[in-house]
Amino acid sequence: MTAQPSQSGRPTRRPRVGHIQFLNCLPLYWGLVHTHSILDLDLTRDTPEKLSEQLVRGELDIGPVTLVEYLRHTDELVALPDIAVGCDGQVMSCEIVSRVPLEELDGAKVALGSTSRTSVRLAQLLLSERYGVEPEYYSSAPDLAAMLSEAQAAVVIGDLGLRAYLGHLPEEGLYVHDLGELWKEWTGLPFVFAIWAARKEYLAQEPESVHAVHRAFLDSRDLSMREVGKVAEHAARWEIFDPAVLERYFTTLYFHLGERQLEGVTEFARRVGPDTGFPSDVRVELLQPRH
Repeated sequence: MTAQPSQSGRPTRRPRVGHIQFLNCLPLYWGLVHTHSILDLDLTRDTPEKLSEQLVRGELDIGPVTLVEYLRHTDELVALPDIAVGCDGQVMSCEIVSRVPLEELDGAKVALGSTSRTSVRLAQLLLSERYGVEPEYYSSAPDLAAMLSEAQAAVVIGDLGLRAYLGHLPEEGLYVHDLGELWKEWTGLPFVFAIWAARKEYLAQEPESVHAVHRAFLDSRDLSMREVGKVAEHAARWEIFDPAVLERYFTTLYFHLGERQLEGVTEFARRVGPDTGFPSDVRVELLQPRH
């Protein structure tokens, strides 16, 4: 990917692009380094929640956005086709950790990790509609031991969620429930946690740059998944997980946004839209191919 001129022909700045600083997004960025496309990006690393806010505020041009925040801001954002972070069953890194079975959480305190609104909303939906309980929710910094010191259950995502899934827990006897698996059992559908989107304003000004960034991410993902063993070995240098566990994780996640994933988005919106800040029939608007 090379820097693109604006429609006026004048040189333009590098696109401001977000990068989720969790392991689950490493396969979408590893290839950018190895194709050198990363040099053409002004990259910002942060949590899903903070990156979503920056994209909505116009502080980023293109980047990952949690599904809930995208659906709240479809007037301002266009989704990039065929790229997402999701699952079709287990996700391994979005978990409800509980001291008691989920159906016993009615009225109990449940701590919500403060790094992703989509996982939190999915957990609330599952507890309310699948398990028939209404806990007392509160937001918390993502520290599982601290969360469980005050609550009967906690929702944890990202690297902390993966640690919980793999049994790295602060105490014995805890129940660990995978949100992707709970959703798939309940609806039969995949789930999408985050998509990649561009600001419509930026797309109007810099269409070539948006398409170039989109292609760079698709190429990065495809390269990473062809060489997933190398990606896992690289990540294992800095993590407590060994390469085999990370390879399993990267191949459990689903980094595409296809027809079935969009069906999952539609079902989620239908169930939660009216009390989450978007219409129940909201639609994902995809970036159109260049002609």
